[in-house]
Amino acid sequence: MSLAITSALGEPCVLLKLGEVVLKGKNRELFERRLQGNIKTALREFGLKVDIRRRHGVFVLYLPEGTDPATADAVARRVTDVMGLVWVHRAWRVPKEPDAVTKAAVELLADREDVRRGASFAVRSRRRDKRFPLRSNEIDRLVGAAIVDTYGLPVNLSAPDLTVYIEVDRDEVFVFTDGLPGQGGLPVGMSGRALVLMSGGIDSPVAAYRMMRRGLRVDFLHFSGIPFTGSESIYKAYALVRRLDRFQGGSRLWVVPFGKAQQSLKASGADRLQVVAQRRLMLKTAEEMAHRINAAALITGDSLGQVSSQTLANITALDDAVDLPILRPLIGMDKTEIMAEARRIGTLEISELPDEDCCTLLTPRRAETRAKIEDLRQIERRLDAEELAVRLADSVQEYKLED
Repeated sequence: MSLAITSALGEPCVLLKLGEVVLKGKNRELFERRLQGNIKTALREFGLKVDIRRRHGVFVLYLPEGTDPATADAVARRVTDVMGLVWVHRAWRVPKEPDAVTKAAVELLADREDVRRGASFAVRSRRRDKRFPLRSNEIDRLVGAAIVDTYGLPVNLSAPDLTVYIEVDRDEVFVFTDGLPGQGGLPVGMSGRALVLMSGGIDSPVAAYRMMRRGLRVDFLHFSGIPFTGSESIYKAYALVRRLDRFQGGSRLWVVPFGKAQQSLKASGADRLQVVAQRRLMLKTAEEMAHRINAAALITGDSLGQVSSQTLANITALDDAVDLPILRPLIGMDKTEIMAEARRIGTLEISELPDEDCCTLLTPRRAETRAKIEDLRQIERRLDAEELAVRLADSVQEYKLED
């Protein structure tokens, strides 16, 4: 998508197509302001002074004059990770003159390999400013004829190999071809804050991503088996949070040394209830942390029936442990679907690294699949689980993400 700047093409910019944000009615301006702020946060790494202007259903990201095409390409790729955008287009700004638009469209195709191979094409125009002297279909014909005359490409309006897009705005015209898909969803931060129970596995990072996509800002709490396991799971959790941070920025990770608490549960006679009992204690600890950081919900990677602790009866027993809502965005997904999404968002390879997870400690030979809440409460009374959860929250260590 890199191109040399020419007089015909003018200056590069980035068009950002909004998703469901445009449906927010009277609150739309709030969502758009949040989205603009998130975009600027994502672009801090470039050290550029960018100007974002709102149009109807579109943001235009104006880059500093003289920005090189490689940097413009990198900016476009970076903002695809910002929640709330459905498409990102590297575009060129040209004057609102039919001749300038035509020349820019022709120049845009000059160095493309698919053009040299004789690819079919179509031109799609849209006028946000109806004062432009040509109608959309007239722009299509004018530009299309110039492309045919210059490159001899075949026209295919139903299934073209490439499409030239022309959008006529109030003060200028944008010309572009390829687009990059965005994440969609809502701007991070519009739906509040939640705390993710982050294992080193495949599911919880995908759950975190899905709730970020619904506008939640999330923080992360990882339970390690220390002192009975090594620190590998912490490294994995840290790497996963770093990867997910591209979607929101400002992520925080806390680690709870959980091994001795697991041992206490076993000593209290948890037996077949060990797995569910320790998950209830994790939730109680997470709820205590959530209150401290003003998070309004907990997030887990539970998928119904995937493992013994995620049967309907056991999920009911887990919900009983806390008052905060537990969000389970993967509840109806199977493992294949979850792995496909993990691969797409870049967490699968990290999750598959070997480690010694705390959930593998003290696992009973036969785990209970229909836990009774009163049995679990009895175990918790023996060790004062509420007080233990507070002590565990006091023992957390924060791992700061490096720039």
